[in-house]
Amino acid sequence: QVQLTESGGGSVQGGGSLRLSCTASGSAGCIGWFHQAPGKGREAVAEVTPGGRLTYYADSVKGRFTISRLNGEDTVHLLMNNLKPSDSGAYYCAARRSLICLGLGDWADFDYWGQGTQVIVSS
Repeated sequence: QVQLTESGGGSVQGGGSLRLSCTASGSAGCIGWFHQAPGKGREAVAEVTPGGRLTYYADSVKGRFTISRLNGEDTVHLLMNNLKPSDSGAYYCAARRSLICLGLGDWADFDYWGQGTQVIVSS
């Protein structure tokens, strides 16, 4: 069993930055972040392989968000720059058992979930 703990949410003005962190207790495979806007479903925004070498992003965040993970580490960071009001919502860290991920996964691909952290971006 892997437990995920997120931190780093908060409130920021549009154009600002936040960094989210996720720490896994136990060995996790690929780790990703999901965004859930109010009244909507969870959408994958970024994912990183266990070694940190491969990263995947949703089109909506490419060039603004950066996911990182040191090789062999179970802590993942999501640096979010140039934030927009549409980025507001809950952000969930999720992990797969699988060490292999060939692209940005769907929520059904993940085995473990964190409790979520809130991000509010004001215009």
